[in-house]
Amino acid sequence: MPTPAEENYLKAIFKLSGELRRSVSTNDLAEELNSKASSVTDMLKKLHDKKWVKYQPYQGAVLSRKGHLIAANVVRKHRLWEVFLVETLNFKWDEIHDIAEQLEHIVDEKLFHRLDEFLGFPEVDPHGDPIPKADGSIKHHKNKTLYDILPGESAELVGLKEHQPEFLQYLDGISLRPGAIVHLSKRFSYDQSVVISINGGAELMLSQHVTRMLLVRRTKP
Repeated sequence: MPTPAEENYLKAIFKLSGELRRSVSTNDLAEELNSKASSVTDMLKKLHDKKWVKYQPYQGAVLSRKGHLIAANVVRKHRLWEVFLVETLNFKWDEIHDIAEQLEHIVDEKLFHRLDEFLGFPEVDPHGDPIPKADGSIKHHKNKTLYDILPGESAELVGLKEHQPEFLQYLDGISLRPGAIVHLSKRFSYDQSVVISINGGAELMLSQHVTRMLLVRRTKP
């Protein structure tokens, strides 16, 4: 049974490795976990000994099949709790991450089967992130960012690459949530900022940084 600290490492590797399950470097893990590279190396050796990761010095680490299942299960718990906190307890989407970080380490699997059923088997969390299945499978985003959308095109917001509370509060301020339809009418060559409208509303401007953080799916004209 992994400790919460071990689960956090496995979850971080899961996040950084992406759909292709790429090897994750010690430095990238240290940055993700706000830890020292030496501490990360020590933990990777422990996880390797437990056969949850395959680690080679200077080449990074990848999750083993068992490690992937553990990590996906932690992510599943986290995102189910986020849905529960928003839909049932009326938390705001910028308030839920730290609470879900604590709740994700609860072990009782029966609880999470009941929670999933109670919520109606949601496929995504409030931020649009896909929720892994109980078997560890996950449907990763294969969407473009709003930065990739051309003037005259429309797209549905399906997810976010940034979850910082300040960013979520900013999106709330312009009424931009997953499911919204964004029409891009103009792009400025000077700084790549864009003019958009949301669900047919008034036009507003977004910076290049913001457009790169918004995952979208093109909609038909």
